[in-house]
Amino acid sequence: MASADLRAELDCSICLSLYTDPVSLRCGHNFCRSCIVSALDAQEAAGVYSCPDCRAEYPGRPALEKNRKLGNIVERFLSARPDMEETGIFCTYCTKSPVPAVRTCLQCETSMCHEHLGAHNKSVDHILTEPTRSLGIKKCSLHKKVLEYYCPQDTVCLCVSCCLVGEHRGHQVELLDEASEKKKKQLRKYLEELNPQKAKIHTKLQNLQDRQRNIQEKASDKRKNVRKLFMDIKEQLEMAEKKALSEISRQEEKIVSPISDLIKKLEMEEDELSRKMRHVEEMCHVTDPIRLLQESDITVCGHGDDEDTGGDGGEGRSEDDLDEVLISLTLHRSMRDIVTNVTSELGLHVPDILLDEDTAHRSVKISEDLKTATRTEEEQDRPESPGRFLYCAQVLSRCGLSSGRHYWEVEWDLKGECNIGLSYPSIERKGWRSGIGCNDNSWCLYMFGAGCAVYHRSVGSPLSVDTICPRLGVFLDYEAGRLYFYQLCDPISHLHTFTASFSQPLHVVFHLCRRASVRIIS
Repeated sequence: MASADLRAELDCSICLSLYTDPVSLRCGHNFCRSCIVSALDAQEAAGVYSCPDCRAEYPGRPALEKNRKLGNIVERFLSARPDMEETGIFCTYCTKSPVPAVRTCLQCETSMCHEHLGAHNKSVDHILTEPTRSLGIKKCSLHKKVLEYYCPQDTVCLCVSCCLVGEHRGHQVELLDEASEKKKKQLRKYLEELNPQKAKIHTKLQNLQDRQRNIQEKASDKRKNVRKLFMDIKEQLEMAEKKALSEISRQEEKIVSPISDLIKKLEMEEDELSRKMRHVEEMCHVTDPIRLLQESDITVCGHGDDEDTGGDGGEGRSEDDLDEVLISLTLHRSMRDIVTNVTSELGLHVPDILLDEDTAHRSVKISEDLKTATRTEEEQDRPESPGRFLYCAQVLSRCGLSSGRHYWEVEWDLKGECNIGLSYPSIERKGWRSGIGCNDNSWCLYMFGAGCAVYHRSVGSPLSVDTICPRLGVFLDYEAGRLYFYQLCDPISHLHTFTASFSQPLHVVFHLCRRASVRIIS
């Protein structure tokens, strides 16, 4: 186990083999000289050098310091390696107590310790190898002799008989050790070629892992922000609920309190009348005329002598009803404040976009609220205007957006075809270049029955969508130079993002084909 732990400490992290001519970087990590040189060569194109282990960066190509002490440790490890490794192969001749073998004789098919190996070497000159149990692969399967040669032509190992009388007779053969050294040389060269590739892959892997980690951290932060936002919304909703309920209770108390007083007064009058009625009923049954006529507690009066109770029997009047408009306004104001706070937290502004009739083509009808544009067969009677579109059935918004982050929604009636986008006010008013998406001054989303596409500078790119949703969301981040289009289906899907350096105010613009209609949703 100790040997295995030491072996792991002596491996280069690039080639995963024992250090060869180990060198050190300033950060303290060690590598084979050839391995780190290849890695630094691969990093040279990027102009940034870093340690493959700890990613410590260096302003220039780092110097390599030879680690003599580590090199000596590797050499000692290699010289003592047979004894250190627990091969589990024991000396064939040490039968009384198992002794680890240091060599195996292929001819004798025996494994020997140091003591028996010395005696064996004095008696015969056999081929010795590292201790092994797999003697079969060391001998020719045809002649049962030790494999001593290698045939490059057929890429097989041979015994003496294969070279003299077998099918390989006459082939150029090499001794196994020579062939092995050539193979190792080829492998080292191949390894040198692989090291830069591995370094590049390692760099890409690190970059992807960093990107993945950044996205995960951003997602975690965004989750926290959303949770906090909804907690704030819940608190504001609870406050809005309390305000509305408090207003209802206030109005209820204001109206019900005098009604309650009047009810108590009437109940007392009712009790008094009931008492009088019972007394009168008793007097009606009195047979003594003198007693009846002398009763002083009875006063007979007409209907007009009753006191005015000041009420109408509890039927109520219109001014005594709840002020439902005030309650609705209280709720509306609270909801509006919540929406305002949310949009402020998100850094969004929802502009009140109105269409400009002075720019509308005569075949485009504008609604009274200046929110809807509809393509008509009959031309509208409009005065001449220098800003009016003369060639394309288009219309601009009145105000432009020259800074900030803005969001609004538009709704298409799914009839005909339409273009929805943004444009500089300097867009031409006549000729085919006045169409949005056909110039440098406008960016648009083209909607048609089967799908949609985006256009800018007369270059169109179709978008892959499963279904067409009539409502679209448009988000503009002016300073960042981003214009986003979203399809407001369930779930919301991103359609396209334009990237540009905006230099003028941006106006909402619609281009309408026959029968099409588009509305701005406030």
